[in-house]
Amino acid sequence: MTLQVREGGLDTPEVRSLLTLHLRSMAAHSPPESIHALPLDELARPGISFWSAWSHGRLAGCGALKAVGPRHGEIKAMRTAEEFLRQGVAAAILEHIIEAARSRGSERLSLETGTADAFRPAQQLYLKHGFGYSEPFADYAPDPFSVFMERGLP
Repeated sequence: MTLQVREGGLDTPEVRSLLTLHLRSMAAHSPPESIHALPLDELARPGISFWSAWSHGRLAGCGALKAVGPRHGEIKAMRTAEEFLRQGVAAAILEHIIEAARSRGSERLSLETGTADAFRPAQQLYLKHGFGYSEPFADYAPDPFSVFMERGLP
């Protein structure tokens, strides 16, 4: 599969639709107080870089990098379009985000994901890419519906 990861895309209907699906999915698997996915308008704020991945003109997935501190980034908005699941899209976006964070001088990448079975594939992806389970970071608090993960960026 040919995949092109581009910065931006928040203004496209395809990305808006995928992010709406992402938020609905979070709501289906976590209580409202445990949903930490960012809405579209927050993904466009300074300090957040957003990428969309395309294959032959079709949206395959997306992901974002949020600055948490001067040398610390957080992965946000990771989502693969249904028709592209299990084809390496999430891994390609994750690798792109890791390289972007490294090139910006980040020394650590963190993320929060859910504990429900629906989030197990995401946890496995992050483990495969060098992330380990960690304590809450930044403004997060312990939550039975959240898993925190991080990795260093040598």
